[in-house]
Amino acid sequence: MAKLSRHFYTAVFALIMSCLMSLLMSGVITAINTGFDAGFLLRWLRAWAVAWLVAFPLVSFIAPLAHRLTRRLVETDTPS
Repeated sequence: MAKLSRHFYTAVFALIMSCLMSLLMSGVITAINTGFDAGFLLRWLRAWAVAWLVAFPLVSFIAPLAHRLTRRLVETDTPS
């Protein structure tokens, strides 16, 4: 399988992270608010579509900040 250039790393990360997180969170919240019935899947997918449209730009914007904060909080240099 051919891989994309490193240039696209941040965009691909944001796409995957926003897709998975919005899918899981919208599913949990839809289940809590409306329960599981015959219409659950359609309600979940509609909620996910809206959530993903919001999540993708937010993750794209927030990811660099989260990476910087993480580097400040977590030791990244290997000891000599």
